[in-house]
Amino acid sequence: MNKPPHRRRRPDGQEPDAPGVPARRAALKLLDAVLRRGLALEQALDSAAHGLAPNDRGLAHAIAAEALRRLPDLDALIDSATQRPLPDDAKPRFALRIALVQALALGTPGHAAISTVLPLVDGGPRKLVHGVFGTLVRQGATLPEPPTLPDPVALRWHAAWGDQMIEDAEKAIAVPPPLDLTLRDSARVPDLAGASLLPGHLRLDEKAAIPTLEGYAEGDWWVQDLAASLPARLIGKGAGTALDLCAAPGGKTLQLAAAGWDVTAVDVSESRLARLHENLERTGLSAKVIAADLLQWQPEAPADAVLLDAPCSATGIFRRHPDVLHRVRPSLIAEMAALQAKLLARAVQWVKPGGTLVFSTCSLEPQEGEAQLERFLAEHSDFAIQPVTPDELPAGIAPRDNGSLRLLPGALAEAGGLDGFFIVRLRRS
Repeated sequence: MNKPPHRRRRPDGQEPDAPGVPARRAALKLLDAVLRRGLALEQALDSAAHGLAPNDRGLAHAIAAEALRRLPDLDALIDSATQRPLPDDAKPRFALRIALVQALALGTPGHAAISTVLPLVDGGPRKLVHGVFGTLVRQGATLPEPPTLPDPVALRWHAAWGDQMIEDAEKAIAVPPPLDLTLRDSARVPDLAGASLLPGHLRLDEKAAIPTLEGYAEGDWWVQDLAASLPARLIGKGAGTALDLCAAPGGKTLQLAAAGWDVTAVDVSESRLARLHENLERTGLSAKVIAADLLQWQPEAPADAVLLDAPCSATGIFRRHPDVLHRVRPSLIAEMAALQAKLLARAVQWVKPGGTLVFSTCSLEPQEGEAQLERFLAEHSDFAIQPVTPDELPAGIAPRDNGSLRLLPGALAEAGGLDGFFIVRLRRS
């Protein structure tokens, strides 16, 4: 007679979870880490999904990410079916978010969505979760398309960019972002289905397991959003020295090395630099990699080109990382802007006369872009904008009147869109 499979007791001593429950429990931990503790989703994943099989880990991440994309709409549904609003941090609200996003957005059958969530709550709250979920399902509840941005984000972005940007951002978050490749040699294009929006770029038609794609093992390309590739593209080809500051995970270092520069890449995070070391080995490109704090480190000599892709709020990559919509607040934006100013004050000293400085942030906040540029030019009369030209950009993207580049969510929407960025190229006299 066959025995049922043994299920190990949970670390807290409770009865083991039924199949499917561990992934939902991890999803709840992820939402709690983002919404209550302000952690990044990727930062919280290892702890929340500790011990899970890869499939369950991926499922937990997918549930949490989709819930964060649709959080205002999920909460509006929950509030419509409760006599009194549940506290934002109440476990029943978290459980309902997880059940509803599965049933209404991820295609999970209703009975599976609720049965794997109920073990996350006990007693009266369990009855509440079951009752609210059942009420909404019987009513034929749906989630709006496109999703609604959180009010604080919508108000902040509307003040900066207006109505159209809000509409474009809501459309952008509803669609999974495409997979872009940067080619080591623009003349060596892999036989993969996709479209090239610039020389040396390929946007794939479909996502697949990256290591299985043609050219990966040979180091012919690396994954990099097209917008993120533009700062290094604006430095161009060269045979001099280049500094890539805040370099990890290293896509821009690879670009500069492939363009002929003698590159020194510096980042404070040794763990994040590990991917750069791996990609340098895979691609056969070379760069000097240094783990150091830029507020303390300095180069042996100034460089011909300096690229500072500065730490920022990262609100420009909200399509890929929807947690930024909920954990980034004005205080963090101000903190990041202050750090960027300090880093710029260091980087400006390391540019040779006649050399190039490119400053960029993957942020949609003017404090981390336009305001930084205005302050920098007021303080450094020996630098001037070297305008970005239309032929350096994908068709349909234009630089601003002052020669800088601001990418908003509507950019190239018909071709899959771009991450949000601010980029400026400066020349030292």
